[in-house]
Formats: sequence, C-alpha cells, structure tokens
Amino acid sequence: MSSLGMEGAHPVPGDPLALPWDRFSSWLHCICVVGFDLELGQTVEALYPPHAKLTDKEKTSICYLSFPDSNSGCLGDTQFCFRFRQSTGRKSSLHCILDQMDRDSPVYLKKDPSCFYGYVYFRQVRDKTLKRGYFQKVIIYMATSFDIDRWPPPVPGKTLHLPIMGLVIKVRIPTRHDKPGTTQMVDMTQQSDAQISVSLPTIHEVDLFRCISPLKYCSDFRPYFTIHDAEFKEYTTRTQAPPSVIFGVTNPFFAKTLQHWPHIIRIGDVKLAGDVPKQVKVKKLKTLKTLDSKPGVYSSYKPYLNKDEEIIKQLQKGIQQKRPSEAQNAILRRHFLELTQSFIIPLERYVASLMPLLKSISAWKSPPQLKPFSQEEFMKTLEKTGPQLTSRLKGDWIGLYRNFLRSPNFDGWFRARRKEMMQKLEALQLEALCNEDLLIWVQKHTEVESVDLVLKLKNKLALAQREHLPVSADTLQKLQGQVDTIIQELPEDLQEILVKTSSS
Repeated sequence: MSSLGMEGAHPVPGDPLALPWDRFSSWLHCICVVGFDLELGQTVEALYPPHAKLTDKEKTSICYLSFPDSNSGCLGDTQFCFRFRQSTGRKSSLHCILDQMDRDSPVYLKKDPSCFYGYVYFRQVRDKTLKRGYFQKVIIYMATSFDIDRWPPPVPGKTLHLPIMGLVIKVRIPTRHDKPGTTQMVDMTQQSDAQISVSLPTIHEVDLFRCISPLKYCSDFRPYFTIHDAEFKEYTTRTQAPPSVIFGVTNPFFAKTLQHWPHIIRIGDVKLAGDVPKQVKVKKLKTLKTLDSKPGVYSSYKPYLNKDEEIIKQLQKGIQQKRPSEAQNAILRRHFLELTQSFIIPLERYVASLMPLLKSISAWKSPPQLKPFSQEEFMKTLEKTGPQLTSRLKGDWIGLYRNFLRSPNFDGWFRARRKEMMQKLEALQLEALCNEDLLIWVQKHTEVESVDLVLKLKNKLALAQREHLPVSADTLQKLQGQVDTIIQELPEDLQEILVKTSSS
C-alpha cells in the first residue's frame, strides 16, 4: 500500500455538502495496492479513489519504491516511507481551505507541492502455490479509505476524533502559534475517553522527534531511494560534487557507488555493553570498507562543536533505570530544541535589526525596504551576543555559522523571515493609513487623485485578506469604512464604477 500526500484537493473539503472523496483529499491524495507479477513485475492493481490522477511516470515510481530493494528476505510485514518528485505541469490546489490550513501549520508540517510522500505496508510470506514461492503485496484494507472520507479537515490547533476500522484516534493538529518544545492540552469535551482507542498529543510526535523547530531542512531528501528512481543518474554521477541530499537505501549497490559521499551512516544491530547500547563513534570516511564495514557514522568532515557528554550520560542512565521511551524522547527533543534555539537566537536578533525604524513608516509612501543581510556584520555580533550565552557546548561556532550561511537551509529560513517582516511593514502602513483622516485629504485633492486612492486602498485591503497580514480586524474594518465614505463623496457615475470594480 502506498498512501500519498495531499495535492490537488477539492475546493471545500470541510463543507457538509462535499462530494464523495472531498474530505479524503484533505488528508491523502490516493491509496494504491501494488502487487508483483512474474511477467510484468510490480504493478498498480488498484487505486482509491478511482478518479485520483497519477501519471504513468508517477505510477512507475510508486511501484519500484513500494518494494524493498535488497537481497535480504523480508518475511512478514515491513513498514517504511518514501518521497519522490511529482511530474512537471501538475496543477496544485488554488484558493481552497487547504491553503489556509497550510498557512496556519508549523513550518515542519507545511505541504510540499513538488513531491509526493508514500507510506508503505509491505507483506511477504511463503506460498508454495506460487511460482516465485512467495506472496508479495503492498496492501491495505480498503475500508480505511471510506473511513478517511468521513474525517474532518486537518485544521491546525483543532483536536480531532478520527474513526478508522472500528477504532477512534484522538489527535491534535499543531499550529505555528504553538510554543516550541511544549505539548498542548487536547480538548476533552467532544467525546468521552471510553470511546477513544488511541490518544495522540500531537500528530508528529508519535515517537522520536521528526524535526527540530524552528529550522526547516530545505534540501532534497529521500527516506527510501532505489536504482530505478527517475533521478538516479542525476544524483549518482561522479562528474560533479555530491549533491545536497539525504538518501535512505537498502541495496548494497549504493555502498560502492556512493562511497565518495562525505557522510555515510551504516545501520545494523545495536551491540550492548551490559544493558546499555555501545556508543556509536564518528569514524573517518577513509576507514569505510563498503560491504564489510561495521555499523557506524563515517564522515570526511570534522565536527564544528564538541559532543555533549552530558546528554549521552543522561540517556544511558535512563536505559539503566528503564526510563519509559516517551521520557527519553522528551529529553532528546528538549536537548535539540535548546541547542537549535541557542544557534538561531543570534540570527533572529540580527535579522530583527534589519527592520526600518517605525518613524520611517508613512501612510503616503510605499513601505520602506529591509536593510540587506551582511554576513560580516552578523559575525561581529557573535562576540557579545553569540550562542555561548545560552549553550554549554564548546567549539568553532564561527565556522559553523559561516558554513550554515552558505547552505540551502539558511536561504530557506531567511526567505521565510524576510517574507514575515515585509508583511509586517505592509501591516504597519495599513495602520498608519487607518489613523489618517482620509476624508480631509480627499477634500484637498482632485477627483482623479481620490479615485486613485480608493483603488490603491482596495488593493491593499485585498492583499491583507489574501496574505493574512498581521493586522487587526478592527483596523481593516475602520479602513474599509473610510473607503466607503470617500466613495460616497464622489459623483454618482464614479460611485457606480468603483462599486462595480469592488464586486468584480
């Protein structure tokens, strides 16, 4: 089974009059059943909902990615996930409720319109009646899809009760306004605990942390990658430096083909020292011997920061004391959150200084531009206000920052922060306009200038609603009232034109 991420959804999935599969599309694009045919190989045997659109190239990718790509006998059930690019030219949803939900979601839960995400349940059991000797199927009970079609949309901040195959899952969808590192209380008023089968505090922290807020990984990543992937040649060429991408692979072929990559993690059985797992050390990449190497982290880079012995001891002590895994996960999440905050706070402080002074905001001029980001100016701030103020870790923080500023992750983070600050400037100008007596201004200017002002204000109000600018509803209402008053002061023929403009 491959259940693919949201894309191309219907306009109003939460509408009580929604058509069949509209609510389903708020959560998934489709569910596939993939089987293995001796003559045809992997094939998509079923697709739900039947009208879900997948190109032939996308179906091929799903087929190859849905089966484990190795010589090891995966008897029984296997679960994993994958990610692959959508075909070019696919239309994404426009101005629908999903877009609003995406705006309110934390950065790590925002949808990726360029990729599909697949979640696989693979089953392989011995079957002597088949020529191959095994029954292989990527499968799911089809009743699941009809249950999902009854789910409400995944609105950030809401506590939802999701029925599935006779069970009820209670879960809260995170919102971008949540305080990092905390778990919000779930709403207990909608349904009694006796009816709840599974209760999740949040949808993304079922087990070990999956993200480190507030940074988002902005390069490509493939939780599972095979030699049949459409980008295989693009990513495995030796004619250029290794790409900025993270791969998860099982085929031994990659151990030899990609051994020139700067970081390689080999995963195997964890060896115990008593009841405690042995510490995995970072080894030099040149010690890697393809297939016969031991599990471990192999890297050609020297770490910028010293490792944190205290957190390692804390986790090892938890294992000895049989501390619940939920508590161990909480310790890890808190550690990486605090480390990330120590790293990002100096950047946040410097970027905030790029904002123009409040006195430079004028009701009658376009919002001023942000000051440009200067790497050298930022570096000068680290001596007094760097991460050493909040983090106990020692090392080459300056080198770490210089490397980060050259990475796609900084580019993605800064573009998001820059957009937020530009929206704040737009909001401040709207507030400045709201505080002006526009009727007095109109009385001193020509009709043409008044009409021009009305059109500009209408555009700004539309922008504020469309982009969800950080401006109060009272400010927007007051400004709309001033626009209506100005229109009433104009001749009737101009009033009719402006009314038609606003309604079209």
